[in-house]
Amino acid sequence: MLLNMGPSFWITVALVGLWLAFFTLKYFIKSTMTKNRTKIIEQLGPMAVRIEKPLFLGFFHPYCNAGGGGERVLWTAIRDVQKEFNDIICVVYTGDLDATKEQILAKIKNGFNIDLDPSRLAFVYLTKRYLVEDARYPRFTLILQSLGSIVLGFEAISKLVPDIYFDTMGYAFTFPLTHYLVSTKIAAYVHYPTISSDMVNRVYERRSQYNNDPRFSQNALWTTGKLIYYRVFAKIYGFCGSFAQAVVVNSTWTKGHVDSLWGTKADIVYPPCDTERLNKLPLQGRKPMIVSVAQFRPEKDHALQLKSLARLFEKYPQWKEAKVELVLIGSSRNEGDAKRIDDLRQLAVELDIQDYVRFEVNASYDLLVSSLASAKIGIHTMWNEHFGIGVVEYMAAGLIAVAHKSGGPLLDIVTEYDGKPTGYLADSSETFADSLHKALSLSEEAYVEMASNARASASDKFSEDAFSSDLLCALRPCLT
Repeated sequence: MLLNMGPSFWITVALVGLWLAFFTLKYFIKSTMTKNRTKIIEQLGPMAVRIEKPLFLGFFHPYCNAGGGGERVLWTAIRDVQKEFNDIICVVYTGDLDATKEQILAKIKNGFNIDLDPSRLAFVYLTKRYLVEDARYPRFTLILQSLGSIVLGFEAISKLVPDIYFDTMGYAFTFPLTHYLVSTKIAAYVHYPTISSDMVNRVYERRSQYNNDPRFSQNALWTTGKLIYYRVFAKIYGFCGSFAQAVVVNSTWTKGHVDSLWGTKADIVYPPCDTERLNKLPLQGRKPMIVSVAQFRPEKDHALQLKSLARLFEKYPQWKEAKVELVLIGSSRNEGDAKRIDDLRQLAVELDIQDYVRFEVNASYDLLVSSLASAKIGIHTMWNEHFGIGVVEYMAAGLIAVAHKSGGPLLDIVTEYDGKPTGYLADSSETFADSLHKALSLSEEAYVEMASNARASASDKFSEDAFSSDLLCALRPCLT
């Protein structure tokens, strides 16, 4: 008899089944909410227990132990919230199962020189982070990672329901789930939109990049299919992002894309830089050394740095004779990053510059500062970098920045200050080589003048104090 039922019957059955599943999940989460919160408070100890009406602020940051610029934003934000609000318990949802709370806090201190109050900071460990690993999805990466983030988001809120869900890593697909299942407030700090018009244009113009396979980028059918895929994804991404009540972005470039996609008016809060400590580094006694500070991710385009150095030596051999050195400082998160570093070492050999290149992987903050104190130039090669905290660190430390002519460096960072230049912009190995030559050729007087102006710009716009004030102002409606 059931076999004779029409499509409308089966559609109704499916909808009823989904409705029942949804309310079962919702009931399960709500029934365990108090128990999970009490467990967290008891684990934190007497200081947390004494808080009469604790407010749980959940930071969704599955890679909290990565040690990059996004993590500096996370830990600085938590420090500032702890200073401003005594009744807030900060909870970090992380997939770093191999790191204890004590180890994470030690790394924060060592890497960022940030002290946090452990009595009001808890970690909820997520076992399904593998679902958002980009290496897991060689094709349809955007949609499959985003769907994986929904599962990861469900694991997070099922383990602890926060009063405010604060996504600090760009997983907008978790917003509708959080909204409908637990009706909590949603805030977002967006470093980089998951999709942007620039990505669509790259496909349309058939330009290859790390996320646009050169084997297919010239194929008309592939291009048409990917354009449709991107545009549909952008609509879904915009719908998900619209659930956020407070939206904060890190740059003018990011704001333009997020406002367009999410239909919001995001607040720009530039990421924090430890300008106070870096400003103390002397400008005298600098070596003809080029420093790169960036995680070893494909989009950072470290290969362009090596090619630029090789081109510099070809066009201006005096710098090879002067033994100009390129030091690459960055964290390695996984096997993919480790392989990328090996490939870069091999590329240096192929370019015959291996004796002029040094890798400092997972370096401490003290080693980073020491390198910034010794070098004269900081190089940055990522196309359309959402912001570029490394470039700000260069400027604060007194280095001459040579950055990619796009995104945050172009619009927000390497801009004129007090009517004078703060660095150089380039967009190819040729122009990078020329810019490096210009920076290396500056007289001591000209170098000090430009470095001092860049340092003043960084301190004025990108200090930790500026970040703290602006972020708390943007989040206050959610926190009170």
